[in-house]
Amino acid sequence: MSDPSVRAFYDALAPDYHRIFADWDVSMAHQAAVLGALVREELGQGPHRVLDCSCGIGTQAIGLALAGHRVVGSDLSPVAAARAAQEASARGAGLSAAAADMRRLPFVSSVFDVVVCADNSLAHLLTAPDVAAALAGMRRVLRDGGLLVLTLRDYDEIRRTRPGAAPPQVSEDSGGRLITFQLWQWHEDGERYDLEHFQLADGEGDDWAVRVRRTTSWALTRSQLTEFVTAAGFTEVRWHDPASGGFYQPVLTARAAG
Repeated sequence: MSDPSVRAFYDALAPDYHRIFADWDVSMAHQAAVLGALVREELGQGPHRVLDCSCGIGTQAIGLALAGHRVVGSDLSPVAAARAAQEASARGAGLSAAAADMRRLPFVSSVFDVVVCADNSLAHLLTAPDVAAALAGMRRVLRDGGLLVLTLRDYDEIRRTRPGAAPPQVSEDSGGRLITFQLWQWHEDGERYDLEHFQLADGEGDDWAVRVRRTTSWALTRSQLTEFVTAAGFTEVRWHDPASGGFYQPVLTARAAG
């Protein structure tokens, strides 16, 4: 994992991240409802102590906090983590958020009921030791029987087709229209890809402001991730597909072995 490049990617994206969504608050509420239902199914009604270890600007963390859970957020990007805390405060949600590398989580052992790692964040870890270190840390901060909730792109299908781009998204708010799209360049190993993230924003007149950010991801298949999660001390690994579960990415849940 190239920490400076990943941190720089999300530091730069943080001010505009909400504009990826047609309505960020609606998306926050929907994602919290879907993930919250999975938590209730496994752990009961709660409220639960939740760590979102890749909180970004708070898309999952704020929604879960507004739903009544006791949520802490951390993220590699200090800019994103600071914005998450500010956005939570503006909505009356209790959320503390700080900059932290998911491979070195700065929390005491066995303190959380749930650890969330969403939005394809784990894919930024490019080596097996890095993935193992992150998952071991998530297991350490979970109590026995606690729940891991992790979401990734559908890399089984993506690795089969190896697309050169992700579909564009168009949103519009008080700042005008925004077009977001990605170009992907696959490595020779067929598993990792360099990502160029483009945002085209309405400018004055006929001009568009173009913002480009670059990073690299590891397209982990379900079998690969299941193996990593099991080796880190989790059991009862389950996959939840978007069609049935309602989340926009496949979701893995697993229990921290006692």
